[in-house]
Amino acid sequence: MTILVTGGAGFIGSHVVERLLSEGEQVVIIDNFNDFYLPAYKRENLSAVMGNPNLTLYETDICNTASCREIFEKHGIEKIIHLAAYAGVRPSIERPLLYEEVNCRGTLNLLELSRIYKIKQFIFGSSSSVYGNNKKIPFSEDDAVNEPISPYAATKRAGELYCYNYHHLYKIPVVCLRFFTVYGPRQRPDLAIRKFTELIDHDQLIPMYGDGTTQRDYTFVSDIISGIVSVVKRQFTFEIINLGNSIPIRLARLVELIEQELGKKAKIKKLPEQPGDVHRTYADIKKAEQFLHYKPEIPIEQGICLFIAWYKGRKK
Repeated sequence: MTILVTGGAGFIGSHVVERLLSEGEQVVIIDNFNDFYLPAYKRENLSAVMGNPNLTLYETDICNTASCREIFEKHGIEKIIHLAAYAGVRPSIERPLLYEEVNCRGTLNLLELSRIYKIKQFIFGSSSSVYGNNKKIPFSEDDAVNEPISPYAATKRAGELYCYNYHHLYKIPVVCLRFFTVYGPRQRPDLAIRKFTELIDHDQLIPMYGDGTTQRDYTFVSDIISGIVSVVKRQFTFEIINLGNSIPIRLARLVELIEQELGKKAKIKKLPEQPGDVHRTYADIKKAEQFLHYKPEIPIEQGICLFIAWYKGRKK
């Protein structure tokens, strides 16, 4: 089976690529290696697999229709795991037009190519951010998601709607996976766990927005990958499925866990809550358990230990 992974050099994407290759799949990557964070980090993410004969990498953009069409023409792509996107809540407030262009138009471009080339399955990497400040917990796939509080969240919800539209019109099988705060080795440098780790390790101030009581459903990357691969191995018509850990952790507790693993105390700079940040994320994963036999295995304490071990290993 030939599987296209967009954003395959990124944090989640590179782990997906490794898992698929280990299971003997043919993998094609589209990644534009943009400068949202250092492209060298993305090349490092793929360093272990670049010699694999079952892997083909294209450095191009999902918004480049002509380039993507050539890739579809050349490879008998059967399934797509679409992870390429501009990520991050706060940057999306500063650059909403860029987020709309890449996250919406790029997704629509891939869906249109999926229609033309009769793709057998389209897996869309969505986000828990679509739930906004949902007051009902845990967050269920049946909840209303009509009040996104950041442009990033709005683009992810728009992507889900495009996916449903193409499923409805052209019968493309689609699964939208709502990821809940993924962390682990190779995590982007702008994300809280990696950023806090580096700042604490270098005795620098860490920014804490709010009073530390905000909560996130931190999900270790290997659990997310198991959920994605489980979708690849099954066939659906159209589904939206949460992938989370279903155990929210307070920000203050997260900092404590990082302090313990590093053996250093954090120097905290308290700041006001930021526009676009949600107060809590909390995944209802009953649907994932039922449809995918999904079972998160890595608790936050073990996950932070594994992440810090990776972080220390990179410093050597």
